[in-house]
Amino acid sequence: MTITSLDGAEEIRVLLVEDDTDIAQEISAELKNHGFCVTLAETGRAGLEQALTCPYHVMIVDRMLPELDGLSLIETVRQKGGRTPVLVLSALGAVDDRVSGLKAGGDDYLTKPFAMVELIARIEALLRRPDDTRQTVLRVGPLTMDLIDRTVKRDEREIDLLPREFRLLEYLMRRPGQILTRAMLLEEVWNYRFTPQTNLVDVHIGKLRRKVDAPGEQTLIHSIRGAGFTLQSSD
Repeated sequence: MTITSLDGAEEIRVLLVEDDTDIAQEISAELKNHGFCVTLAETGRAGLEQALTCPYHVMIVDRMLPELDGLSLIETVRQKGGRTPVLVLSALGAVDDRVSGLKAGGDDYLTKPFAMVELIARIEALLRRPDDTRQTVLRVGPLTMDLIDRTVKRDEREIDLLPREFRLLEYLMRRPGQILTRAMLLEEVWNYRFTPQTNLVDVHIGKLRRKVDAPGEQTLIHSIRGAGFTLQSSD
C-alpha cells in the first residue's frame, strides 16, 4: 500500500472500532475534517469483519469492546496476515497495558483521555512511517544522517551531536513534515510511558535547533504552537 498524500490526492480510509457513541462521533468528525474517509464499527466482531473484508490504510481500535475485545481483534488480523497499521485506544495506561497492546500487534497506543491534535498526529505518523527501517542513510533537504558512522552533515558542514540529540534528530528525520507532539517525543526518544510535567523536549529541541539551523541558514526545525514540532525543508 502506498500513501501518496494526506491532502486529498488519495482517499485515506480509516476503520474506527469504538463502542462509546460520544467518543466515536467526536473522533469521526475530527477525522473527516482532516479529509479522511471513516468507517465505524461498534463491536469487536463487526470491526474484525470489516478489517478482514475491506482494505483500510489505518485502524483505530478501542481496547475494551463488546463481543470481541480489541486486542483479540488485532491478534486475529495479524494471524491472518493483515499488516494495516493499528492505533490502540484505551483508558488503561499502565506500562503493562501498553506492552500488551503492542505485543498483540498494535503499532501505537494512546491513552484516554487524549487531545484530538495528538490523535491526528499519531495517525499521520503511522501512515507515513518508513517502509524500510533498515535505512542506513537519512536525507531531508540539506541534512544527511549516516546511521552507521553516526554522523550528521548539513551540506558540507558537520554537526556534532550528543547521543540524545542524535536520537531526537533521527526521529524527526524519519518523519519529515509531520507534526510530532511532546508526548510522542517523550515516548519514542526518552522511553517515557507517561507524560510528565517537564520542559525536557523543549530544552533539547532548542539545543538541537541551534546546531542544525545556524545563523543565515534556512530553518528546518519548526515549532507548531499548541501542537509540537516538525522537521521540514523547502528543498
